[in-house]
Amino acid sequence: MFSPTIIIEAMINGLLTGAIYALVALGLTLVYGVLHIINFAHGATLAAAMFAVWGLNAAFAIDPYWTIPIVAPVFFAVGYCVQRFVIGPASHGDDSNILLITLGLSILIENALLVGFGSDTRSIPSDWSFAVVEAGPFLLSSAKLIGAAGSLIVALAFFLLMNRTDTGKAIRAVAREKLGAKLVGINVGHIFAVTFGLGCAALAMAAALLMPTFYVNPRIGGAFVNIAFTVVVLGGMGSIPGAMAGGLIIGMVESVSGLFLGESLGQIGIFIIFILVLLLRPTGLFGAKA
Repeated sequence: MFSPTIIIEAMINGLLTGAIYALVALGLTLVYGVLHIINFAHGATLAAAMFAVWGLNAAFAIDPYWTIPIVAPVFFAVGYCVQRFVIGPASHGDDSNILLITLGLSILIENALLVGFGSDTRSIPSDWSFAVVEAGPFLLSSAKLIGAAGSLIVALAFFLLMNRTDTGKAIRAVAREKLGAKLVGINVGHIFAVTFGLGCAALAMAAALLMPTFYVNPRIGGAFVNIAFTVVVLGGMGSIPGAMAGGLIIGMVESVSGLFLGESLGQIGIFIIFILVLLLRPTGLFGAKA
């Protein structure tokens, strides 16, 4: 039996990891909240962002955290252009077409990464990787503390953007009633593209926060997107506070499950939570009924 100190430390580390899971899920829930579709290219885009962070470090020795001002705007621009000039025109207004297009983009991105980087696993050697902070009897990873703090700051920035700016109000209007928003002069196509771009920017920031402690290969996005989807369902589809709460819960459940069941079985707790939410509260913690 584990001592209370070990269990509490596992819970705290789970919360720190969960904050980054929440940031990965933030882009997924934002796109769903406005476009009302699941972006199947989400995981592949995260992998591309992680390779971008790794490439900047390998080529220019830029610390992963300092890549955020570079990768976030670039991935916002890429996401905007992909939605505005590829997904939007190719979908012809049919949501089922968007699902197929994002699935195709996922396959395209993953295979492009395989061609460009091979299937090898890469990581960034960093002083942050093994640095720890002593908090009383607990030892906490410095990189996870920075990642959690960064995730919370980004989530707060997104919340303020959505609630305090004209762009955020336009996004919420389009999410609520697309036709009504169009009638009052909102450029719906532009808002769709901005939302998709914001989702990609969130992934780029998550990649920069992940790389000091995680590895990257062309298929790494699949593992994260499975967790992100569970986070979104738990928190409520389209809810930013729900994504944060869901990420923290899932991170803690994964950490404690891994402690008691072993690392290989640690994610069993995540999928038990997923099934229970679907059975007992399909709208999630913060979701609203359609």
